[in-house]
This record gives sequence, structure tokens and C-alpha cells, in this order.
Amino acid sequence: MRKHELVIIGAGAAGLSCALASYHAGIKDILILEKEEDAGGILNQCIHTGFGLHTFKEELSGPAYAQRCIDLLSKTSVQIQCSTMVLSVTKEKQLVCSSSQYGLETIQAKAIVFATGCRERSRGAIQIPGSRPAGVLTAGAAQRYLNLDGWMCGKKVIILGSGDIGLIMARRMTLEGAKVVAVAELMPYSNGLPRNIKQCLDDFDIPLYLSHTIVKIEGKDRVSGVVLSQVDEHLQPISGSEKHFDVDTVLLSVGLIPENTLLEQAGAQLHPKTRGPVVDERCMTSLDGIFACGNSLHVHDLVDFVFAEGQRAGYAAAEYLKKTYMDCNVIMVRPEGNISYVLPQKLHTSDTKLLYRVKTPMKNAELILMSKDKVLKRVRKVSLIPSIMEEIAVTKELLQDCDEELIVEVKPWKN
Repeated sequence: MRKHELVIIGAGAAGLSCALASYHAGIKDILILEKEEDAGGILNQCIHTGFGLHTFKEELSGPAYAQRCIDLLSKTSVQIQCSTMVLSVTKEKQLVCSSSQYGLETIQAKAIVFATGCRERSRGAIQIPGSRPAGVLTAGAAQRYLNLDGWMCGKKVIILGSGDIGLIMARRMTLEGAKVVAVAELMPYSNGLPRNIKQCLDDFDIPLYLSHTIVKIEGKDRVSGVVLSQVDEHLQPISGSEKHFDVDTVLLSVGLIPENTLLEQAGAQLHPKTRGPVVDERCMTSLDGIFACGNSLHVHDLVDFVFAEGQRAGYAAAEYLKKTYMDCNVIMVRPEGNISYVLPQKLHTSDTKLLYRVKTPMKNAELILMSKDKVLKRVRKVSLIPSIMEEIAVTKELLQDCDEELIVEVKPWKN
């Protein structure tokens, strides 16, 4: 049995930055396990630019961003073991893995960080009626086929869901010569970043149908068409609002789910909204010495935010291994009203940041932090939208005035 101080599962942006942070914090025995043939994660298939402005102060493509991280790690003793599938993890921090290099083996770690990313919701998860012809793919799968394998998956395309991957693929498919007839979004607002709406749809005159969904997919061997319908305030199709489109491809951009099967099997507590683990401000899960970061914790807007969270988990794992953790009273964080979720869900009395998303768009609002009936902090927000993750700083002094629970709420601003 091999033994390592720190094992990181996943060699995407979160896993790579976590390893860098832990190494520079004094942990030299670090092993990264990656299921793919190469390190880099989802960045390897994101060949468009726009990455790295926060972390590296320049605009990079996804592969260039990943390579920058790999180059930094090449100057350390961190080991990256690719083509390795982690099959199980226990709360005692034992990992069972399978690889061509070592076969089936068990690795004992003193600490583990999950940086396993997320997966896309499929057609089965949203139950679109119709037959099951070829030509229905997730946007991420289409991106991989086109950017890594050089395979054009369609000529006349409709995209369901206005998530960022779907928006980026609308532009990518158009640039490769396909006709993207429309992007349909179930909600009355887009789930993508505003800049992607502008750069990927508006700049290419691709229509966005809000409050619409696909109610039928036609075709026997290959998709031949879809029926789009407007939905009411209860998200139910409105009879008589149907529109027919002749297409040969349907791309689904209908949400991402943190990949936490192994964490759940190990007994970690998962959050019902994010489907990521419940963590404190140090990114530690409910299992001692097991941490999570990046898109396996919750879905981020930007890779730079993933990188920063990986660093935080890396430093925390190093503190844990060096036994410099200072445990103290735990404060539970609870969202209310229009707040969809808040991270972390548990706090100790230290300076930190809360990350949150709203359920629906709001203008001229205020964020309120409360403990029982006592208001601890108010912050005015000009605009809040679900696609953008917000943050608010909380200080040690503020948390000392907090009871056992911190309530986070957003309300219309009152002068």
C-alpha cells in the first residue's frame, strides 16, 4: 500500500491550484490522481480565450491556462498520476484506484481534497418527450467532440438552455459553419453571464427565446426537427404557442451537477441545493481531513474563482496536516428569501467571505446578515442575477456578535 500525506482527486484548475498552495505551505508529499490521460480538466477543451484575467493578469485560452498551472507544478515535487480512476474513498482516507501503471491498488492518505469537477444534466434528467434519434448531445460533449476530436456534430442546431457552455457553443458552431437557429431558455431570464449573451448570441444574431422549452424532438435515425413552446409562470407549456424548427442537432445546456458520488459513498453530508458537500470556511467537509473545492463543491462562474478556491483548500489541508488548525465554536449559515444558497454553510470565528447566489433577478436590493433578530450588516446591491455568484466579507468581530446561526437574506432596498 502506498502512503501519501495529501492526495488530491482531480487535476483541473482546482486540483492544480490546491497542490501548488499546499506545496508552498510546506507539504511536499502530494499526489494528484486524474482519470483523463492529461492534466488540465475541462480547460483542455475550452479553446476560446477569456481565462486568467484575475489569476495571471492576462487573457489565455483554456489549454494555455491549464499549461500555466502544470508548468508551475513542474518546479515542485508534486506527482500527477493520470489515467487513474478512483473507485472508492473511505472516511479513514483510504482510496481504491485503478490504473494501467499500478493496476488495482489502495492508497492511504493523511488528508484528501476532492477537486472532481461537475457533470452535465442529460436529456433523461429533463425528460423531453419524443423519440431517441442521434443528434441529441450535451453542449459539453459537443465541445469536446469539436475541439479535441475535430468532429462536427451538426449543421443545423438548436440549443436548449442558456448556460455558459451552451452560449459558447452557439458561437463555436456558428464559426465552424453550422446554422444555430435559436437558443431556448425555460426561465424568464438567462442563466449565462451577460458578456456571453452579448458576445455569443447578440454578435451573431442568434435569437434567444426566454420562457420557452422543447416539448417534442422529431426524427427516427437522426433528429429532423423540434417543437418549441412558450411556458407559463408555472413553467408549463402554453397550448397554441408552439413553434417548429427544422434541425439535425439538439444541444443541451441545462445545468451542471457537482460530481460527488465518491464523497457521498464515504458518508459526507451533501447540500440539497448545490449537491456539493457541506463545508466550513476552510473547505473541510463533514468528514475529518477530507476537503472539497472547485466545481465539485458548487458550480462557479469563472475558472479564476475555481483556482482561488483550490488555493484556499490547499492552504487549509496544509494547516490540517501540520496540526495548526484552531477549532472553535461553529456558526451555521442559513439562506432566506431570494437567496438560493450560501457557501460555506458552517463558519468559525475568523475573517472570511461568504459566496451566494440569488434565485431570481433583483434590482435595487440590500443584502442583510442577521443573527436572531439582530442585524449585523447591510449592503446595498444595485443588481443581482442568478448567473453571477456574489460575495460578501465577514469579519471575526462580526461573527463574535453572532449567535449559533447566521441568516443571509436579500430584500428590496428601502431608503
